[in-house]
Amino acid sequence: MIVSSHGTHRTLFVLVSATVALVLAIRVGGAQTTAPDGREVPARMLPVPNTVSLELQQLLAAPIPGNWNTPPNTPEEWDAFAAQIDRAPRDPQPLLDRFDIRFEPMVVNGIPAYMMASSVIPPENRDRLLMHLHGGCYMMGGGVAAMYEGAMLAGFGHFRVLSIDYRRPPAFPYPAALDDAVSAWQGALEIADAKKMGIFGASAGGALTLSTVLRLKQGGLPLPAAIAPGTPMSDLTKSSDSFYTNRLVDNVLMGTEARCQAMAEVYADGHDLADPMLSPVYGDMNGFPPAVLTTGTRDLLLSDTVRVHRNLRRAGVDAELHVYEAQAHANYVRDIPEAREAFEEMARFFDTHLDR
Repeated sequence: MIVSSHGTHRTLFVLVSATVALVLAIRVGGAQTTAPDGREVPARMLPVPNTVSLELQQLLAAPIPGNWNTPPNTPEEWDAFAAQIDRAPRDPQPLLDRFDIRFEPMVVNGIPAYMMASSVIPPENRDRLLMHLHGGCYMMGGGVAAMYEGAMLAGFGHFRVLSIDYRRPPAFPYPAALDDAVSAWQGALEIADAKKMGIFGASAGGALTLSTVLRLKQGGLPLPAAIAPGTPMSDLTKSSDSFYTNRLVDNVLMGTEARCQAMAEVYADGHDLADPMLSPVYGDMNGFPPAVLTTGTRDLLLSDTVRVHRNLRRAGVDAELHVYEAQAHANYVRDIPEAREAFEEMARFFDTHLDR
């Protein structure tokens, strides 16, 4: 039989296509038993984008510290480190002055806290209350520094804000911070109605926000009407994609070898890092209140935030995800122009979902 050149090419094409399809079918069917290797990315210079404020550009241009991947190792070194960071808290006073915020130290159900309110509280917010859980990798940000992020939402959103000064490691590891958050919430229920309250916080505070709701669900306690877990440390197992795609792109957290992950593991105190009370991305989010999540394109915890958002959506929860241009971890909780937009978005979300 004589086959034309055109027919030969067509026959070969069909045979090759069938072979490729067979190989793909075998792989999909489970014959391939090993995970594929990672992708090697060449070294490159990341420019500072001109699409953000000059203040944010300066933050993005800051160099990576030379000792970023050498956290303390021994209990004595951690005690000394904790004492050092306690002596240098982030001062909230400039924010309090700018927004004309009055604050009162108080104890809520046995937990130290600070009640804040700007001089301008609109009538619809007078009976509303937001409980704030500060960030700082579970170890930093206590004392008066616990008010810093809370002052931003009190100022930009004109809400009353109760910032909780929860216990911190190394002296008080897990579950101390979570126990304190739940106790403070129970105390806050004596101040306002749960339907008129929300919980928010960034980083470790974002994770605590989620874990607190999980614990409240377990205990059958009233849930907040809405939550705002910003760039939450929702997976301490280091499984999220952006831990690797944004490694050293984020010059705040740097990478999983840096101090923040080490501090979180000191907080975990040997418990299973996949426990939803430590890594709430693994928790059951059915029945969660509406949530607004905030992150940035350079955030090491971008994927942590995205995964929480998808889990909430799969559970049928009203959840918004706000991803800001070029921001590294929790840059929006800084004194930069972009902070206004982020906190006004949170305020709008709380205004929508809290009873008046």
